[in-house]
Amino acid sequence: MILFLIVFSCLVLLILLITWGRLNAFLAFLVIALLTGFLLGIPVGKIVKSVQNGIGDTLGSLAGIIVLGAMLGKLVAVSGAAQRIASTLMNRFGKQNVQWALMVAGFIIGIPLFYNIGFVLMVPLIFTVAYEYKLPAVYLGLPMLAALSVTHGFLPPHPSPTALVQQFKATMGLTLVYGVIIAIPAIVIAGPLFSLSLKNITGTSQTMFKPHHEPDAALPGIASSFITALLPVFLLLTTTFIQLISKGQLPLLQPLIQFITEPLVIMLLSVLVAIFTLGISRGYTVRKVMDIYGEATKDIAMIILIIAGAGALKQVLADSGVSQSLAAGLQTVPIHPLILGWLMAAVIRASIGSATIAGLTAAGIIFPLMEKMHTNPNLMVLAVGAGSLMFSHVNDAGFWMFKEYFNLSLKNTFRTWSVMEVIVSLVGLAGVLILNLFVS
Repeated sequence: MILFLIVFSCLVLLILLITWGRLNAFLAFLVIALLTGFLLGIPVGKIVKSVQNGIGDTLGSLAGIIVLGAMLGKLVAVSGAAQRIASTLMNRFGKQNVQWALMVAGFIIGIPLFYNIGFVLMVPLIFTVAYEYKLPAVYLGLPMLAALSVTHGFLPPHPSPTALVQQFKATMGLTLVYGVIIAIPAIVIAGPLFSLSLKNITGTSQTMFKPHHEPDAALPGIASSFITALLPVFLLLTTTFIQLISKGQLPLLQPLIQFITEPLVIMLLSVLVAIFTLGISRGYTVRKVMDIYGEATKDIAMIILIIAGAGALKQVLADSGVSQSLAAGLQTVPIHPLILGWLMAAVIRASIGSATIAGLTAAGIIFPLMEKMHTNPNLMVLAVGAGSLMFSHVNDAGFWMFKEYFNLSLKNTFRTWSVMEVIVSLVGLAGVLILNLFVS
């Protein structure tokens, strides 16, 4: 009981340091990791070693994937490929299906782009379309933003799902397959269907973004835009399929197959291809592309540090033995591990506001129980990811971005943005539980 109380108190303190104390999340994780180690009885001389091991183990197989993903996303945004994808889909779907076009664009663009970049990049398009078709911006925009949110929380190579894949020892390709299966109904229900009830909610800034788009002639080609943005997904799915069908059949080729299915190799290939498809072929010098990639590493630095801090806390919990004690205690709770993982992430998300922190913190607690209960690790990634999107409100930067860009009242921001995130989270959990009936 004392161990539970210590862990609970330290998590509450972590939340207070980040929200009330305004401490940087990385610093807060380090402080709490050291304090937790001391309170749980780890010898003083080994606490720092435990923290260092946690940071190293977490980032060892993760930092490269996240940085390469950031590089690809940055080039997709800067080159105009994201705008080309969106405009192409708009033309194909037509005015009567404009919401669905924006939703599909958000899903495709959201795979390589980090959420904040995708949000800022796509909001001008939403207002441009709203102005052209004289439709409410919230009604048009929510499906696209729901798609961006789901890709951020559910799908590798985004930082949180990628980190969860590593922590839960899941398979990135299978997690992506299951994630896409769950993401589609979540986006449809939280996007076009939910937004049917929002036609009477309007913002007042629709014309301010009208001129902020490049002419079509200045954008990259359709094929290069789509292929480059979706290349990591295509390679992950293809190599996962090859690995599944070749297991035991081609023993001499297994080392090579294993090599090409590594996410780091896949992301590196995607980034190298992008140098030519979105860089050199459009007249960029290699140095210009490298400058864009360099900027991307600055964008992602704090996310990497937060993941490192979460890894430090996870390792302290593991080295102290409390993780196993917590897992043993939670086994007696009459809740399915997938629901418990979702619930932990949801509570932390509502308390802190960060989906990344919520997912990684919950993972450190739920992992031992997942192993003891033989829960499917790919589904646990998605359950925790769905929980990490639950109920965005005033402590979440995304909440305020949506409110200010769409010029909404607090009441209408809760009515639209917050409810959308709740729907995404609940549908995601339902999808995980349904899949669990077939794949466990």
